[in-house]
Amino acid sequence: MKKETRKQEIIRVASKLFKNKGYSAVTMRDVAKAMDMKAASLYNHINSKQAILQDIILNIAEEFTSGMAMVLAKDNSNVERLNALIALHVRIAVENPEGLAALNTDWMHLEEKLDYYLQLRNDYENNFRNIIANGIENNQIKSIDVEVILFSMLSTLRSLYLWLPKKGTVNQKDLTESLAQILIEGINK
Repeated sequence: MKKETRKQEIIRVASKLFKNKGYSAVTMRDVAKAMDMKAASLYNHINSKQAILQDIILNIAEEFTSGMAMVLAKDNSNVERLNALIALHVRIAVENPEGLAALNTDWMHLEEKLDYYLQLRNDYENNFRNIIANGIENNQIKSIDVEVILFSMLSTLRSLYLWLPKKGTVNQKDLTESLAQILIEGINK
């Protein structure tokens, strides 16, 4: 495993603080204290708290974007594509719950990168919506309101960062399969 750089360590520690206290309540002094270093030393590795937030959120948003591109590039059914997107969300939530928390709760603080983030999010949602709509059109998915399906799936997947810490260690494959069964197939016996 590749050794974590000091900048990566700062971002990791800051993301935990952002999740626990909220972005607005965290100062660079808080980050420095958690790192057991002087606040002035942080600036050797990172420009600002805003730069930390941008790094956290944009890296995850770009990871979702590239994941979506990989899903769309494969010649799979729409149900298989939804399964792959569920797996993508589970993997990111398991690997980086603090970053996912920042993405979901602090995106509005992105300042000059807000428009870029919103474009990534809107493109992702539109692609997700199109997969659902194509699945309905091709009789692979029940004919239910596309927006209701999209909301149901994304609200569950986006909130995994809240649920996962309560569960301790989870098996990503099992969680992905269970979520896919519930979100795609439903709970009917």
